[in-house]
Amino acid sequence: MSNTTRDRPLAGKGVVVTRPAHQARELARLIEKAGGTPILFPAIEIRDIEDIGPFARLVDRLDEFDLAVFISPNAIERALRLIQARRKLPPQLRIAAIGGGSVKALERHGVTGVIAPQGRYDSEALLERSEIAGARRVVIFRGEGGREHLGDTLSARGAVVEYAECYRRVRPTLDSAPLLRGRSGGGVHAVTATSSEGLRNFAEMIGAAGRERLQRTPVFVPHPRIAEAARALEIRTVIVTGPGDEGVLDGLNAFFTTERRKKQ
Repeated sequence: MSNTTRDRPLAGKGVVVTRPAHQARELARLIEKAGGTPILFPAIEIRDIEDIGPFARLVDRLDEFDLAVFISPNAIERALRLIQARRKLPPQLRIAAIGGGSVKALERHGVTGVIAPQGRYDSEALLERSEIAGARRVVIFRGEGGREHLGDTLSARGAVVEYAECYRRVRPTLDSAPLLRGRSGGGVHAVTATSSEGLRNFAEMIGAAGRERLQRTPVFVPHPRIAEAARALEIRTVIVTGPGDEGVLDGLNAFFTTERRKKQ
């Protein structure tokens, strides 16, 4: 294998990035640096909630809680912008987050000492942390209609849990024809999906013909739960990567490097 191939393992590969537009830049940059062509096709759009009243009233009661959990970077950016317009975070309020990206987002807002899982980034891993075992009043910052597992488990342990919904996810309206023309011409070699909802949206957005092609295209996901959603769509090749943009890139690089070696 040449040095060029080692340095640019994605050379000649088109990779679809389905992350929301405002979060796709870093993964696209990494794909491009590895020689690939990032194809931005956001399958989720993040919007403000329509009625801010319930959120604002809960923020005014933050002193009642001993633990606040931020589900995602989107929850952090939306919630803290709204919170900081009204008040400061209570000093006694412990802060927890799911993944490394969320921890970094909190640090950008001056929030340190965050409780977060290590190595595996999901609600189940956070629930294993001893620091949240004694929480009695918990507020979970999330998007509308988020997953209930974390709150249900904390409730079963005896905590009083309330949800602060600070954004909503919608399926964008995009023209998939240019993407599908690229696929039929051999321009798409992989799809990345960082949420189950985004992957399902993508499958709907590309229509029946596009779904048939998707089933034959390698799909790269950072969590086994998203892999289950991919297999439910009958996608034949599903690769579970490490977490974060770097983990997804490592998975792409390893897959296409192995494919090249098989052809040599």
